[in-house]
Amino acid sequence: MKLVKLGSLVFAAALSISAIGVQFPVSAKANAQATLTIGFAQTGSESGWRTAFTNSMKAEATKEGITLQFSDGQQKQEVQIAAIRSFIAQKVDGIILAPIVETGWDAVLKEAKDAKIPVILVDRDVKVNDPTLYPVTRVAADFNHEGRLAASWLAAASAGTQWASGCNIVELQGTTGSSAAIDRAAGFADVLKLFPALKIVASQNGDFTRDGGQKAMEALIKSQNNLKDICAIWSHNDDMLLGALVALKTAGIKTGPGGILTVSVDGVCDMFKAMSDGLTNANVTLLPDLGQLAYQAVRDAIAGKTEPPWTVMPSPMNFPDTAAAKYKACSAAAS
Repeated sequence: MKLVKLGSLVFAAALSISAIGVQFPVSAKANAQATLTIGFAQTGSESGWRTAFTNSMKAEATKEGITLQFSDGQQKQEVQIAAIRSFIAQKVDGIILAPIVETGWDAVLKEAKDAKIPVILVDRDVKVNDPTLYPVTRVAADFNHEGRLAASWLAAASAGTQWASGCNIVELQGTTGSSAAIDRAAGFADVLKLFPALKIVASQNGDFTRDGGQKAMEALIKSQNNLKDICAIWSHNDDMLLGALVALKTAGIKTGPGGILTVSVDGVCDMFKAMSDGLTNANVTLLPDLGQLAYQAVRDAIAGKTEPPWTVMPSPMNFPDTAAAKYKACSAAAS
């Protein structure tokens, strides 16, 4: 009974945090200012969310009259570093970076600093040895909070089931060394410390891709006795879980309501379809619309304004009762 109450309290507290909105500034000055040329170094196109993020950045640049120099990092840090150096050579007005991993950026960030070109982080974070090299600001969700939300929901969802006395969890991990994978895992683990009956018994890396998620789940099915003692699947993003569903279907393993519980992060269109079809249970949304805030941050940096170190995007949750409507909406938007 205490587990149920505690699970409900933690989940309610987490949801109250996610409900805090973010004030999106209106770029009223955009049309009055000279056209900016901005370089955007994206991680790649590894997931549905990443593609939506790229499309959003391009659409917002067009809307604001920004000349956007776009580079697909192909999931390789060396490609991103080469792109940043190219942007510096082109003397762009600003650089926006969605870093693949946290470390290894000091040298190129120093080059940008020496060239007096402001760098803005979007989505993932970086760690630098020299604090003066840290980019102007970061526009992103709180990945640790996303992990805490997912674990809080799972604690509440499993409390009233046959798994109340013990819930074994398998984890699909994102790209090794990325802040999204590191922070989501840490946030999830922090909440699990409050619930001794919940524990991660096995983890596999799926690199944030559908193919990676399918292969990771195939390995987990083999190592965990066809998941017979598994209560839940925790995936660091939607695409890995969508890939995992293929492996689970082949193995005849039921997920969603009445089966193994699932929770993941992103809010891609196909996940809403899977949820409405009864294959998944819950999802934490990672909003892809970061362009307006990022481009405004570049303008503010050029104008010499002091930026907050981090603009935190909200992270609402999604459940089956609204999934069909959200799938219809996002499908219409994509067509």
